[in-house]
Amino acid sequence: MRVHVTLGYFDGCPSWQTALANLEVAAARIGADIEVELESVETLEDAERLGFTGSPTLLLDGTDPFAVPGTGPALACRVYATPAEFAASPTVDQLASVLGAHERSH
Repeated sequence: MRVHVTLGYFDGCPSWQTALANLEVAAARIGADIEVELESVETLEDAERLGFTGSPTLLLDGTDPFAVPGTGPALACRVYATPAEFAASPTVDQLASVLGAHERSH
């Protein structure tokens, strides 16, 4: 099953490139079939429409597996809680875990 991944970003926040690289490594590690769509977010209206809570935002088939309740749309760099620290992107292990869980649930 192919997973459609939307990677939302805005110019000026380079973290999306790290997220994309980590996503590709994670998918290869677990053998996930992914289709990545890069989505440039330029306005707060775009952020609201896309469920974008900061750059980068990753949506798996339209769902944000890293959503934090109460977080609203934002044109800002996003921070992710990782096992070691807060980071600008999910780790490869975190991405492999959510991709695997997503595939098993669909």
